[in-house]
Formats: sequence, C-alpha cells, structure tokens
Amino acid sequence: MSPVEALVLGITQGLTEFLPISSSAHLRVVPTLLGWGDPGAAYSAVIQLGSVLAVVIYFFKDLLRITKGSIKALASKNFESEEARMAAGIILGTIPICVIGLLVKKLEEAEHSPLRSLTVIAIASIVMGLLLFVAEKIGKHKRGMENIGVRDGVLVGLGQCMALIPGCSRSGSTLTVAMLTGLKRADAARFSFLLGIPAILLSGLVELHGAYKEGLGDSGMMALIIGLISAFIVSYASIAWLLKYLQQHSTWIFIIYRLLFGIGILVLLSQNMIAN
Repeated sequence: MSPVEALVLGITQGLTEFLPISSSAHLRVVPTLLGWGDPGAAYSAVIQLGSVLAVVIYFFKDLLRITKGSIKALASKNFESEEARMAAGIILGTIPICVIGLLVKKLEEAEHSPLRSLTVIAIASIVMGLLLFVAEKIGKHKRGMENIGVRDGVLVGLGQCMALIPGCSRSGSTLTVAMLTGLKRADAARFSFLLGIPAILLSGLVELHGAYKEGLGDSGMMALIIGLISAFIVSYASIAWLLKYLQQHSTWIFIIYRLLFGIGILVLLSQNMIAN
C-alpha cells in the first residue's frame, strides 16, 4: 500500500467512522472505485485505532467523570448516580458485540467473504437509511444524557451488533437505536460514541496484533502510521462537527446520503462498472 493510498483511506476512515454512513462500507467502496482493490478487514480495523484515540481525547473529561463516579458508587454502594448508570450501560452494551463479533470474525476473514461483497454493503446501507428514517420520524428526541441507564446501554449495545455487517455503520446503528429510545439527537450521538469506544479499541488491537505477527515490513508499517494519523485528525474534526450539527438539525442529510450511496452501488454493479 502506497503512502497516498494510506492517506486517502485514513481520511475516509476519519470522515465516516462517526458520521452515520459506515466506515467499513466506504473503506471497501472508495479503494474499489479508485482501482486499488479491497484493503481488507484487518487494515480497516487497525486504522480505527486512530478514531479511538480521537474519541477518547474528545470525551476525556466525560470518561474521567464517569470513571470517578463509578469508583465512588462502588465505594458507597449507591449505583443510582448518572455516572454509575452510564458506566453500567457502556459495559453491558459492549458485551453483545464482543460475543457475536467472535462468531462473525471467522466468516468475515474467509476468502471471498459474502460480508464484504458490495451487494451486501449496498443493501445494508439502504436498510439502515430506512431505519434511521423511522427513528427520525417516531423518536421523541426529548431525553438527555442524565436520563441514560442500563436499559439504554443494553438496547444500544444490541443495535451496535448490526455494525458487524459492513454497510450498517456502528455510529449509524447505535444512533438509530438511541433515538428510538427517545434521546435527543446530539445526546444519542454522544452516547453512541462513548459506547463504541471499547468495541472499536478491542477490534483494532486484535487486528493490530495479528498484523504484527504476520509481519508488515517497512512499507506496511508506514502505511499503518499514515492511516492512523490521518484517521485521528479527521475523526476528531468529524466528532466535533456532528455533535454541533445535531444540536440544530435532523439526520435527514445522512438518510438521503445512505439511500443514494446504496442505490448508486447497485447501479454500478448492474452495469458491471465495478466488481462485487
């Protein structure tokens, strides 16, 4: 992988990891359109670590507050505080994707895995766009972060499992479920980001360890570094923009984009302009 390819993929990762449009789909589609081929699930997961670093730094004060509050709750055995409920929600919400992820990982890594086909990505993008539309229309958008509890963590965590299918989007699926529980759009996005930290971190570390054992060589390591740095910078900017955007706007722009993205892929496939 050349430095230019790594830079483009890093920027793509950063732009799409936290916007509800699917980073895995774009990391599969963008290089295909450019004639580079599929970078692979492993590389995609590793450069997600740049996005993890961005979200950890952006929400560092929140994470510190939740950690301190949880420790205090354990010491006093009072688990009704906002921080304790938030921590429990994140922990319990991470369990489903860890369990199901282990089962899906082998299928995704298989040669010619159907999960990485452009047809699956296109259909998933369209379906998730329609689900986000439903959440936008019937969600009450009234609850704030202070009302989040264990139930929210479990439900949004189950929604996060949909992200194991390329094209669904981790942030998209969690944002959709969070909005369906009645959370305000910006608070739903904030909670989905916090909930996604453990899963993205674990996935990236596992793939990084595997890539290191296989031996990347100088060029492979340089590509990873470029991808990680560019993903970090763009991810941080994307988080800040999305949270500000959702305070004043709906998710319609993402719904329309997802539908057009999925339909566009299907059209290109039907005309044999790209390979599945």
